[in-house]
Amino acid sequence: MAGPVHVASGVVKDYPGKMTLYVFMACMIAATGGLIFGYDIGISGGVTSMTPFLHKFFPSVEQKLLADHSVNQYCKFDSETLTLFTSSLYLAALIASFVAATVTRKFGRKITMLIGGSVFLVGAAINGFAKDVAMLIIGRVLLGIGVGFANQSVPVYLSEMAPPKLRGRLNIVFQLMITIGILAANLINYGTAKIPGGYGWRISLGLASIPALIITIGSLFLPDTPNSLIERRHPDKAKAMLCRIRGTSDVHEEYQDLVVASEASQSVEHPWRNILKRKYRAQLVMALMIPFFQQLTGINVIMFYAPVLFKTIGFGDNASLFSAVISGIVNVIATVLSIFTADRWGRRFLFLEGGFQMLICQIAIGVLIAIKFGTTGVGTFSKGYAGLVVALICIYVAGFAWSWGPLGWLVPSEIFPLEIRSAGQSINVGVNMIFTFIIAQIFLKLLCHLKFGLFFFFAGWVVVMTIFIYYFLPETKNVPIEEMALVWKKHWFWKRYVGDEDVEVELENGSNV
Repeated sequence: MAGPVHVASGVVKDYPGKMTLYVFMACMIAATGGLIFGYDIGISGGVTSMTPFLHKFFPSVEQKLLADHSVNQYCKFDSETLTLFTSSLYLAALIASFVAATVTRKFGRKITMLIGGSVFLVGAAINGFAKDVAMLIIGRVLLGIGVGFANQSVPVYLSEMAPPKLRGRLNIVFQLMITIGILAANLINYGTAKIPGGYGWRISLGLASIPALIITIGSLFLPDTPNSLIERRHPDKAKAMLCRIRGTSDVHEEYQDLVVASEASQSVEHPWRNILKRKYRAQLVMALMIPFFQQLTGINVIMFYAPVLFKTIGFGDNASLFSAVISGIVNVIATVLSIFTADRWGRRFLFLEGGFQMLICQIAIGVLIAIKFGTTGVGTFSKGYAGLVVALICIYVAGFAWSWGPLGWLVPSEIFPLEIRSAGQSINVGVNMIFTFIIAQIFLKLLCHLKFGLFFFFAGWVVVMTIFIYYFLPETKNVPIEEMALVWKKHWFWKRYVGDEDVEVELENGSNV
């Protein structure tokens, strides 16, 4: 039976050093790259539920909304053009993430963040001044490029800067920034929807420039990671930086591991081909399956379609936006809790507990909607009934926010050796974006055709992913990235792909299998 894998002390290296203020501030600034992703997730659903926005760009959807409750509630927002507005960002992010892999490797993590923030800023401006659907889509594509670059570089930066024992905590700050961005967007939507004149949606879209400015300006002041400096042949700067971020001059062992890892990395001419090697099978599977499963939790149905979803099941304009604010607050609070538990309780425990919590809530929500709307989609919610649905959605969001939300970014970012790290992170981001795109593209049609069964659809996937984690993910908490080979070697399944010679080579290289 599968279980947590613990690496014996005395085998895994414990590098000297501590959390320094310098590292903390650098990680906080870098993590703001999550704000642009979160703000977009939160803002798009709210804007698409605003009547003035729909009147200008999607009048056919507006007409469905103005119909009485005898109309099928499940299908009110079913529009291919409206879906394209939301999902185009994620397709652009998918393509951009693979370009960002090369930029990250050749020019460093901070340059990649700078490019991402700058392009996102332009996209926000175009959306804020959009005159037609074409401008909206162009703006969304630019936003997607920015998101692709940020999501590629930020998790890697955080994992490389953090001391091993605090890697989980600091990396989860990226997910925390995503949740803060979602909450900020929900609050802004709630406020701008009340502005007379019907231009509140422009303010909502245009204010995406603020998180873009934060990461763009912040990246200018960020230090490069020692890994990146060594990789780009600046050994003296790298050693000085390592001393500074660890708060000690006793960094010789860690520095040598990084140098040897970089030399191994430089000798790899084709990281995309290398990642297919048998000894990297475990990491490749995780980089494919974890982001795949993360999107099939159904969280984006809640997060970037929250106001649309609430409005679909009978809430009014303000009530739907306010309910999205409530779920956004729960999202932030639960993510904060994960910061203090990921390195204490471990990745596996949070994955498993979060999966169970989401499963129960999804089944309950599906049953409640089925009782009220049935298969016809005709009906309304009473205040008490609606409150119960919102409560269950918040419990579901909390389960995601302290498990699959942060860990979906943390685990893939910490398991790849330096020689294939950029390629591995690109696969992680790419898979995440392609399935975010797919879910965004088909959600409204799924809701229209599956009706309440949509929640059972996602619940089924939660069962599958929880079983996958139980059997195939070893525990990686507190393990230095350079020593991860031992974790895979001791796992009941993955050890068949990792030979003793692979472990020896990787440990000598200071990289992780």
